[in-house]
Amino acid sequence: MINKKENLLNFCKNVGINFNNLELLDQAFYHRSIQNENHNVNSNERLEFLGDSVLGFATAAYLYKNFKNPEGDLAKIKSAVVSEKILAQIAIKFNIDKLLVLGKGEKLSGGNKKPALLADCMEAIIGAYYLDSGYESAEKYVLSFIVPEIETICKEGMKDYKTLLQEEYQKKYKSFPKYEVVNKSGPDHNQVFEVVVHLGDITYGPEKGKSKKEAEQKVAKLALKNFK
Repeated sequence: MINKKENLLNFCKNVGINFNNLELLDQAFYHRSIQNENHNVNSNERLEFLGDSVLGFATAAYLYKNFKNPEGDLAKIKSAVVSEKILAQIAIKFNIDKLLVLGKGEKLSGGNKKPALLADCMEAIIGAYYLDSGYESAEKYVLSFIVPEIETICKEGMKDYKTLLQEEYQKKYKSFPKYEVVNKSGPDHNQVFEVVVHLGDITYGPEKGKSKKEAEQKVAKLALKNFK
């Protein structure tokens, strides 16, 4: 228990947050797979549900206050910076992969390196911090890692792979790419979409995303790499 407490305190110190209730933070690291072995443990799913909303609102509010772009541009930036890929990268930077508590099966399959689990844990921590210290503290934490991502995207420019693919394909074949959702999984508040794109007789994918749009962008990017 001492080691666990030290690990949690070190985590707080490293990411610049202060928890009053470390048990709440501890729960944020418990993936639902652990319940297969211990039914008395609460998983991080409810915290993740809450954190997802806090993350989305804090990011949207920051973009609204600091950018004069049209709604469509803001939505694209928001979608990019709160994506599973970005959150998982930040989670690795924060050493969250070393603190995740998983069931044996999930652990054996390398669950602590799965982007979806890492992103979910990031959201659970945000939810826990909101409950522990209120919105202002949670917002400050969110913006500490989201703002640099926003700045990077604005510097590099948003890449709309769907539009790029459509332009290239239409130019060459006078036709349009066709996107298809081939699978949906997960609870309603945290669905994962798998999408393929058909370019004539050739199909690329599937690619996964937390929204249909995100999955479509990913599979369009994949198709662009291979399209000639």
